[in-house]
Amino acid sequence: MDLDAFYASELDQHAALLTATRAQCREPFKALVAAAAASVRGGGKVMFFGNGGSAADAQNLATELAVRYVKDRAPIAALALTTDSSVLTATGNDMGFAQVFARQVRAVGRKGDLAIGISTSGTSANVIEALKAAREMGVAAAGLTGASGGAMKGLCDPLVCVPSTVTARIQEMHILLGQMLCGALERELGLV
Repeated sequence: MDLDAFYASELDQHAALLTATRAQCREPFKALVAAAAASVRGGGKVMFFGNGGSAADAQNLATELAVRYVKDRAPIAALALTTDSSVLTATGNDMGFAQVFARQVRAVGRKGDLAIGISTSGTSANVIEALKAAREMGVAAAGLTGASGGAMKGLCDPLVCVPSTVTARIQEMHILLGQMLCGALERELGLV
């Protein structure tokens, strides 16, 4: 293996996708910030959910909002629906894994909240079911995905769609966009 070539190739792919994301995702990102700000201003909360690396992103972003991003400030109501092992396992066992996030959206979601599904493919059944549940309840549904958006297209408004089919590269852009969401939301709400 030529480690130097691998190193250069991975960074080149990242840089190229960063440029493409910058061009394609500006307006959906602005709409995502506006949706989150509207929810929080209205007394709502932001709920994040996804699988695997997207679950880790959900937890990271909810923490950044609830605790702090850069500076100490008032908390922003946010939670990750990926963290309660009892709810996840009971729902998975009793109702099926496709319901693990939808059940929580139905339990804690309220009109005025924002549900943000994260799926690199846009086809994760449990993310799709949760977004459907959100829409049925009048909870705003948004998403971070890749490629064409998969089944999330049409369920999310806004849908931030990273222009790639490579999972690792999409995840890199998702955490970048998510961190940017935290910073922009703090500013938009006048908290920093």
